[in-house]
Amino acid sequence: MSWQILGGRVLSDRGIKIDDVSIVDGKITSRSDINAQIFNASGHLVLPGIVDVHGDAFERQIQPRPGVEFELDLALFETDRQLISNGITTAFHGLTISWEPGLRSLENGRKFFETLRQIRRRLLCDNRLHIRWETYAIEALDELLEWLKCEEQAIFAFNDHTTSMAIGGKQRENLTQWASRSGLSPEGYLERLNSVFSRREEVEKSINRAASAALQQGAVLFAHDEASPADRIKFRGLGAVASEFPTTSDTARVAREAGEHTILGAPNVVRGGSHTGAVNAGEAVAEGLCSVLASDYYYPSQLLAVFKLVSGGNIDFVDAWNLISKNSAEAAGLSDRGELLPGKRADIIIVNDDYPASPQVVAVFVEGHLVLNRGNRHAERPGLDTASSF
Repeated sequence: MSWQILGGRVLSDRGIKIDDVSIVDGKITSRSDINAQIFNASGHLVLPGIVDVHGDAFERQIQPRPGVEFELDLALFETDRQLISNGITTAFHGLTISWEPGLRSLENGRKFFETLRQIRRRLLCDNRLHIRWETYAIEALDELLEWLKCEEQAIFAFNDHTTSMAIGGKQRENLTQWASRSGLSPEGYLERLNSVFSRREEVEKSINRAASAALQQGAVLFAHDEASPADRIKFRGLGAVASEFPTTSDTARVAREAGEHTILGAPNVVRGGSHTGAVNAGEAVAEGLCSVLASDYYYPSQLLAVFKLVSGGNIDFVDAWNLISKNSAEAAGLSDRGELLPGKRADIIIVNDDYPASPQVVAVFVEGHLVLNRGNRHAERPGLDTASSF
């Protein structure tokens, strides 16, 4: 199907100007098709679709309350609707595989992986996998590496939350929450944690093996929660191309100075700071220490963060949007999207920015297919009147 998106304020690397965008066979093209359907975008922004390299809000669709779970296909369909309605056209689901039982167990991860593969063609967004491997989940590694054989260009991230849980002083504050997520009592969870942590001498060898094997399977490697420049240098040597949620500015700086992407949470920007006391994402963007913003735990946050950053006056709109489109696509190794250029995938969103504090996604194209249209603003056939408005 061919489309002509007419009269919108189109984002390019040179800024925003009123222009038309042509779509043929799922790609943006410089030529027009006289038989194309028409979409009238006048008055609205025409933007590259949002690429989310790290989002785990789907966990709330699976387990909205501790001990209350829904079937994974239902959860994924609902997640897909939320992604599209927030302008996310490519989503990497941050699937944590831990030594914990319950929500983040290998068993639950296996069900998620299998369900996603079964229903992926029925989903509107380009749903992809971001495996967040808790490095103390040693027994899970072989199976995770098998999953990578079935996934095109998945993200594989190294996580070590276990050390901070065991010796980081957070047990008193978070133990009940961790236990409820896993289905264990606080006492049972602490016993499991201490048993796992006693195997810490085995972890480094597993990390090295995982990095080598994941790269061979074509995965893109991230390192999560790097705490120091030494951590960045270590994981860089293993092939991790991006620092995901670095916990210090010095760590982020080492990555950016090497031309690597640093990924922080868009909710951090929207809320004005990290809820865990980590790096302030808004300040990091202003200082050039953050190149990608991910939805993290809240899907609306990427769109909202861009407009908040621009309203603060420290970044222009083009650079701000790149944080959630061009740069995030680059970080994930996806060269076919993230910009409105001929030959790129036609992942496009139409945004009403009449109220910048609460921008609204009014239409979404995924690979040239109109999958969301809140205003019914398109003509069904060429030549029809396109002057209707929202």
